[in-house]
This record gives sequence, C-alpha cells and structure tokens, in this order.
Amino acid sequence: MSEMVTYAKPQTAAEINDQQQLVQRVMADNMKMEVHYGVIPGTDKPTLFKPGAEKLLSTFHISVRPEIIDLSSDDCITYRILAHGVHMGSNVVVGIGVGECSTNEEKYKWRSAMPKEWAATSEARRRIKYGWTWGPNRGEKIETEALQVRTNPADLANTALKMAKKRAEVDLCLTALAVSDMFTQDLEDVNEETGEVTKRTPPKYGSTPPAKRAPVPGANPAHDSNGLATEKQVGLVRVKLDQAGLDVETFCRAFEVQAMTDLKFAQVNPALEWIRQGGKS
Repeated sequence: MSEMVTYAKPQTAAEINDQQQLVQRVMADNMKMEVHYGVIPGTDKPTLFKPGAEKLLSTFHISVRPEIIDLSSDDCITYRILAHGVHMGSNVVVGIGVGECSTNEEKYKWRSAMPKEWAATSEARRRIKYGWTWGPNRGEKIETEALQVRTNPADLANTALKMAKKRAEVDLCLTALAVSDMFTQDLEDVNEETGEVTKRTPPKYGSTPPAKRAPVPGANPAHDSNGLATEKQVGLVRVKLDQAGLDVETFCRAFEVQAMTDLKFAQVNPALEWIRQGGKS
C-alpha cells in the first residue's frame, strides 16, 4: 500500500458495547438467513458469508484494500490476500484479514471425466475417487467409483483469486469488528463430500439441543419424510454455490423455492449439476 496510513486508537468499553449492539441490530434488521449468513449443521452460531461481511464492513465505513501475493508454481496457482481494512475518510487502518487459496486444494485439483478422456490421460494426472451413496433400501450404502483427471490450474486462476479474497474479507470482518463470538468458522470447514462440519463448536452453557424427530418406518435416511433434502445436503449445495460464486437468490429462483431449506431431495443432484455448469439450465 503506497498511501500513508495511521492506526486506530484503542476503544473504550462503552464504544465496544455500542459496536456489538449495532452489529446485532444490523444482523436482525438488514441481513437475511441463507444470503448474508447461515447455520451449518453441528454449530450453535451462524456462519458469516461474504455478502454479510461486506454489509457489516460497509456499516462501519470500512473499505477493503486487497494486497495480492502470488505464490504460484508451474503446476499450481496459489494466491494469498492481505485485506487491509481502512476507515473511509480518516484513512485509519482498523485491521488486516488474511486469506489464501490454491488450485491444489481437493475441490479444485480434480474434476470428473468421461471414460475415454480418463483412459487417454497419463496415470500421474488421473485417479479413481472412491465413495458411497444411499441405496434404494433403508440404511443401504452403495460404494461408488468416479473417474477424475487433474484440472488445468490456469482455468481456475480467477476462482482461486476470488476465493482467497473472500476468505480474507471475511477474516477481516471477524477480527476488525471483533464478532468471532457471534459467528462460527467459515464454510471452508465443511466437508466437500458429506457436508459434515469438521470443527464442532461446543454448545452454549445451559442451551438445550433441538428435539430430533423420530424416523419414519421405511423412510430413506437420505431425506426426510416430506421429501426435503437433509441439512447436510443443503449445506453441501451452499458450499458449492459459494465456491462457484453464484448467489442464493438466483439459485432459489432457478429451482422455484423460497429458501434453500425448501430444496427437495430429488432436486439435490440437478442442483449440483446446475452449479457445476455455472448456473446454466
């Protein structure tokens, strides 16, 4: 950063309290579930999304000045972003967020391939990904095999840059506004295949977990008795949307649902394919 900057003075206890109250009011009055934040299964605090971070930073008149550090190699694109948060007008630095993304991450390194393409690819750049899916019978798991080949890192350069910037902006918001106690970890902690949260936030003291519905006899555990997608499946779709840079509102219009929690089990695979194609029908 070429401009001369100064650093903020320490806040008083009253100022910190006012800041927290303002964040809570903005969250209640101006932020929407599944657009600005969402609740990931296994956590007791909402997860902050990029649109939510942008809204909170705008509330406090904080501009983001990204510093791009290129750590790429011949076969890997890697960007580290330092998001400098500067108060508009005063030019006071209020915090710095850090984010990094690499095309060597599992979700970017491999893509699905047709048998002919897979066979024509060198052994060093192809693999068989083993997994499982629910079978037609209750509780039945079926093993799966997917043919995958290495992606071209250059094709994902912009995706890696945008993802690193997003991670840095969210980190800046959490640290500069001291709201880590209000929001849990980012979506990067959600398992790509299962939607499981890899880090569990312990429940608040004295909180009572929500009651679980009894399973319907003969129901497929892959979805509930109403045919809706499970929380894990909705979480996975949300992760894929975020990675593809697609917004939730466009997705909901495409699949004619009011919210992502209204997504049907039968829509999950078409939704993932829609996202893979960049939001094209």
